[in-house]
Amino acid sequence: MNGEWKNKQLHIVLVSMTLICDYVTILAAEEGAFLLRNWFFQSSSLHISWLNFWIIFPALFLLLLHLNQLYSRRRPFFKEAEMVFHACVYATLTLSFLLYAARLAGSTSRFFTVTFGITAFVFLTLARYGLKRFLMGRGLLQVQTIVIGAGKTAELLARAIEGDAGLGYKIIGLLEDNRVCKGGLEKYPLLGGFADAERVIKETGVKHVFIAAPGLRDEALGRLIYRVQPLVKNIGVIPNLVGVPLGSVEAESIFSEKLLILRLKNNLARPLNRAIKLVFDYTLTIVGTICISPLLLYIAYRIKKEDPGPIFFAHTRIGKDGKSFPCYKFRSMVVNSKDMLETYLAENPAAREEWERDFKLKDDPRVTPIGKILRKTSLDELPQIFNVLRGEMSLVGPRPIIAEELARYGEYVGDYLMVKPGITGMWQVSGRSDIEYSERVQLDSWYVRNWSMWLDFMLLFKTFAVVLGRKGAY
Repeated sequence: MNGEWKNKQLHIVLVSMTLICDYVTILAAEEGAFLLRNWFFQSSSLHISWLNFWIIFPALFLLLLHLNQLYSRRRPFFKEAEMVFHACVYATLTLSFLLYAARLAGSTSRFFTVTFGITAFVFLTLARYGLKRFLMGRGLLQVQTIVIGAGKTAELLARAIEGDAGLGYKIIGLLEDNRVCKGGLEKYPLLGGFADAERVIKETGVKHVFIAAPGLRDEALGRLIYRVQPLVKNIGVIPNLVGVPLGSVEAESIFSEKLLILRLKNNLARPLNRAIKLVFDYTLTIVGTICISPLLLYIAYRIKKEDPGPIFFAHTRIGKDGKSFPCYKFRSMVVNSKDMLETYLAENPAAREEWERDFKLKDDPRVTPIGKILRKTSLDELPQIFNVLRGEMSLVGPRPIIAEELARYGEYVGDYLMVKPGITGMWQVSGRSDIEYSERVQLDSWYVRNWSMWLDFMLLFKTFAVVLGRKGAY
């Protein structure tokens, strides 16, 4: 009973803090949009009544956040950011409609309304992330949970809970009949076996439980859920579907037969989605190229000055439908790199083994000083924006590979050939050269089968963080 009361108090405090944070953030976004509008259109100053500024506009955004269950459900942070995006879009459209219906559209700037929606999304996402990271780092306001299972799946779940600010759970112990998987679960106390579930839940007072035991037979899993469900508010079940494309899954129940149907969509098979992705690529690439043109010119100058020769390097890669294309990069190696590589590999068996395994060398002697900087920061790949404009690549997609690598994709080669390779993608934000080649292949396949516009947006966002952290780049 004490545990249940404590969980209720934690939920109320967390919702209250998030609500206050959102309100202040919306006011800041509103003020930012207001200042931008008056700065761009200095000839006519915009005025907003105090009632609209302090109450009506923020209340509309808060209502849409509530309707998107952003105060009642815990989600992975990038899923939460997606719901914030939806709430801000709906709030902006609703605000525009209300202003038009109230015949205030003439006195309220369309520029302000759109900018308000954009700044609200950016500010709310950053503020919520900062608040949850702050609370998470200090172990505050986290909901206690128990994980039933202690194998590889439970380890992956624990890693997700620890690393995702949006979930907000704290694992207080494990239940497992067999040995605990080594690699990250040893720090959690083993509270008993599966048969002890009712006793442990009553003693700890937890109201949220995860079942991460995909090895259980259907009958055993069903009995376990029926035993636990009356004692808790929520049960999260991690099924044995690792690797199955569930990015756009829809669940449907057949009550008469107690069956669950999972409908899997192939989003990239739809012409409309492919068209949206194409427009997204071209729009962002054209705008981005204009913005970074000074940086492109400076890098070209440094390459030419340091090692006379071509500024760009074009390497043949395999694209959509197996068509080859020249993949552009800033030249980061000496001009005679091919001859130097053959000599170096012949003299260094360990380097040859590394090259045959990864098609990369961590300490590559061919790389120039400026090339090391470009590779470490991934700036050498910036010229691939021209491949996007030529229709050969996408901003986000599988990493472009050479012909010799196709055989290593095995049964997943069809997934790779289905779409254009990307400047960034799952591999680039998941450790890059620090992960095994087989895992890279599975990441590419997972992306193709789970594609969504939001996934592309989030991968671009995460790319900046990975590049700044310089993890796995060489």
